[in-house]
Amino acid sequence: QVKLVESGGGLVQAGGSLRLSCAASGIPFSSYAFGWFRQAPGKDREFVAAHSWGASTHYADSVKGRFTISRDNARNTVFLQMNDLKPEDTAVYICVADLTYYSGTYFSTKRDYAYWGQGTQVTVSS
Repeated sequence: QVKLVESGGGLVQAGGSLRLSCAASGIPFSSYAFGWFRQAPGKDREFVAAHSWGASTHYADSVKGRFTISRDNARNTVFLQMNDLKPEDTAVYICVADLTYYSGTYFSTKRDYAYWGQGTQVTVSS
């Protein structure tokens, strides 16, 4: 059974930091690319960041310079370090995994990811 389990969300003041984790099981972790999406109430799901199975990363313009995606293949975990958080970053953050990663742009615009997590809530107060 494949599972993607996110953790690390919470309530933080503007300017603060959080580190999200996505622990994967049931898949050959090192063969998969991973990404983070977010969805705020009343808004469409939004791409945040992606990491290929190698070293390639890709970010939404709204988080460049503030968020960093990384992966630890030994721990089967993907991380999203979020710094200088803003109220507009408030959302449920969701981890996705897929075998295909032709480019960051391609991965960010896919809609048929193989696996999705349940999400973790991030709330940034002003």
